[in-house]
Amino acid sequence: MGAYSPASIVDAAMSARVMSEIVLPTLAAMKAMGTPFKGVLYAGLMITAEGPKLIEYNVRFGDPECQVLMLRLMSDLVPALLASRDGVLKSLDLRWYPQAAVTVVMAARGYPGSHAKGSVIGGLDDAAAVEGVEIFQAGTKKEGGRILANGGRVLNVSALGSTVREARARAYEAISRIRWPEGFCRQDIGWRAVERET
Repeated sequence: MGAYSPASIVDAAMSARVMSEIVLPTLAAMKAMGTPFKGVLYAGLMITAEGPKLIEYNVRFGDPECQVLMLRLMSDLVPALLASRDGVLKSLDLRWYPQAAVTVVMAARGYPGSHAKGSVIGGLDDAAAVEGVEIFQAGTKKEGGRILANGGRVLNVSALGSTVREARARAYEAISRIRWPEGFCRQDIGWRAVERET
């Protein structure tokens, strides 16, 4: 229901553990089976007291994790995807903006269970005017000049800031400007990261 980046809990040492204990063994096993992997491999992890634990893999970008990464990505994404396809990703050096990013998912009431479609979403232009905010539409459709909810996870309200605290405040400020009574969001996205910043 939300994400933030960078994740301070994943420092260089934890990143090395994730790669050596989880990702690289998976890639080696796939290669040994005759099915080498090229592409986007999203590892859903829990960082525990004992170290990283794998929850899931997806062969796509995570959602809503992708949104915070795209806000921070300074490099062009297309060459990175092509390098991945061509097996030369090691030769590419991705550059990142130093700011923090937060995204908060706005979902239709009832999600993840049954939820109504077709409710009108207003205030998106006003929300997008908040400094550093970008709104990614996921489960929407345009009809008669209006934006309507058309799914479960409907909007990803994302923001950049100098800290997670600032990015989070901007995202929630934008959400406060969106007029969509049939929608909801969690209010606790990024709170642990904010605590670690203080």
